[in-house]
Amino acid sequence: MELKLLILLYIIFHGISIVDGRTATAPGIFNVMHFGAQANGLTDDSQAFLKAWKAACRSTGVVRVVIPRGTYFLSPVQFSGPCPNVQLLTVQLQASLKASTDLTKYVKGTWVQFGWVDNLRLTGGGTLDGQGSASWRFNKCPVKLNCKVLPTSLTFVNTNNTAVKGITSLNSKFFHIALLGNQNLKASKIKISAPANSPNTDGIHLEHNSGVKISNSVIGTGDDCVSIGQGNNDVTLSGINCGPGHGISVGSLGKYKNEGDVTGLMVRDCTLIGTDNGLRIKTWANSPSSTKASNITYENILMRNVKNPIIIDQAYCPYAYCKATMPSRVKISNIKFKNIRGTSMTTVAVALMCSQGFPCQKVSLRDVNLQYIGAQKTVATCQNVVAEYAGVQKPPPCQSQVSTSKTGKGSSLYQ
Repeated sequence: MELKLLILLYIIFHGISIVDGRTATAPGIFNVMHFGAQANGLTDDSQAFLKAWKAACRSTGVVRVVIPRGTYFLSPVQFSGPCPNVQLLTVQLQASLKASTDLTKYVKGTWVQFGWVDNLRLTGGGTLDGQGSASWRFNKCPVKLNCKVLPTSLTFVNTNNTAVKGITSLNSKFFHIALLGNQNLKASKIKISAPANSPNTDGIHLEHNSGVKISNSVIGTGDDCVSIGQGNNDVTLSGINCGPGHGISVGSLGKYKNEGDVTGLMVRDCTLIGTDNGLRIKTWANSPSSTKASNITYENILMRNVKNPIIIDQAYCPYAYCKATMPSRVKISNIKFKNIRGTSMTTVAVALMCSQGFPCQKVSLRDVNLQYIGAQKTVATCQNVVAEYAGVQKPPPCQSQVSTSKTGKGSSLYQ
């Protein structure tokens, strides 16, 4: 009886059925092995994956693409919809995927892409290994403005109601995960890992999304753990453990014409350890058009040995030299920092350096307690910002701040 139960569980788990003594794909389940995948880590299994996807996409109802345990070598693949008769499409990734190191294969700038599909689920505990260490030396973007961008490991484009859970990304060539133009996407229990010196390996990058929730994930990489680019609204980040990396960033904004606004961002219950920055908003000077970053809240954030725990930088320049002929035109307003605590690797724990052309409006700090790891006390620097303070303030507000009550609340305009 126990043996029969084990056999039945194996059949269900691997998506197979017994027909006249032979194995066949069960209804609604599309196993890549049945479409020719070899899973030996050497043979290119891209076509087998695409065949399984297309068969699932042409199907009806609730369907599942199964990628069993093993190591699969993949060239760039685009899993595209629409899948008009599919109610729910689950990709069950149980395996390790290894990316090609031949950069000439990446015509579209991404390795694994899901796009133009509704009700997608990516689960299974599998791993995407971008094998980025072979390509990082070709990345000139940290020092060159007009550089050739290396491919992103995993991209979601124009999807609706997507859920991603329990997936690991290792050593991406460029960004680990990119979210572009998605509606109502949830990601949880994501693990992202790359060395601290790996260039531009952002953990999760967002542009033009609405209704994104990323939770309970561990991200350690060589750039921003999460970067909120242009055109995002209604984004929540919670339970993110970040480090190493460059922190959790809004931006950079204002580099290109007609960028979308960033509104409605909540970052809460996160921990940053040993990062170059903590909570950062970064915008370019010489902005070609006006953009807004507003209604952004950071709450209940723990910092451990972070170099720049709270920073607004409206003269952002990652290169050795940038010629600024005019101040940033990105308008920053309604920014809240609540219960931010921990240790700073530098004495300047709060830097609010806003645009002279468009000073920051309604920036508030409540219960900020950031201690320097050395003997000195932390300090704050401010420029072109209207700031409000309440509760504990370590470092103290900038010297020109004028308190208006005994509770520590106050506001000032720093020029």
